[in-house]
Amino acid sequence: MSDSAKKVAILISGGGSNMEVLARDMTGDHPARPCLVLSSDPDAGGLARAAALGIPTAAIDHRAYPHRAAFEAALQTRLAEDAPDIIALAGFMRILTPGFTRAWQGRMLNIHPSLLPLYKGLHTHARAIDAGDAEAGCSVHEVTAELDDGPILGQARVPVLPDDTPDTLAARVLIQEHRLYPAVLRRFADGDRTRLDLPPVVNIN
Repeated sequence: MSDSAKKVAILISGGGSNMEVLARDMTGDHPARPCLVLSSDPDAGGLARAAALGIPTAAIDHRAYPHRAAFEAALQTRLAEDAPDIIALAGFMRILTPGFTRAWQGRMLNIHPSLLPLYKGLHTHARAIDAGDAEAGCSVHEVTAELDDGPILGQARVPVLPDDTPDTLAARVLIQEHRLYPAVLRRFADGDRTRLDLPPVVNIN
């Protein structure tokens, strides 16, 4: 790792597809490098994907802690070992307390599968379909104490098709997540916090 490269810790809870695209992008002239992939689930498939890429991994099982504060204290202790400059949440399925988010204010990003401020929380694709929305998409934002809040750093949009189900819409949105998150992280690591809106998708297949 270059001495000048920012260190990025990627937090996951599942398969790690967004983690992998972020990690694969952090090469060459990228201003950052992955220093750790940390999961809240020891069985998360993303841990094996990270190890295959040569990235150090760790797991802190949230079920082993009596309350959220204890879990987050363990997170902080492990993160302190690598002292990342940036945390990228990539499918990290734990709600973080204001104390944790304040400690990383301005240094923590998240990707959310909706066009924020619409549909914070879960079941975003079903909610977009039920609302009759013409568009759905994803957003990358800075993490603050409020759930799925904070300055929006980028969005990508896809059309909602007449025969969409939550699963088909989710699959199409995920393709755009894999475009948007690496682009925003690269800019963020370089000190650029201006908003990035990717061009609308033309090919919807």
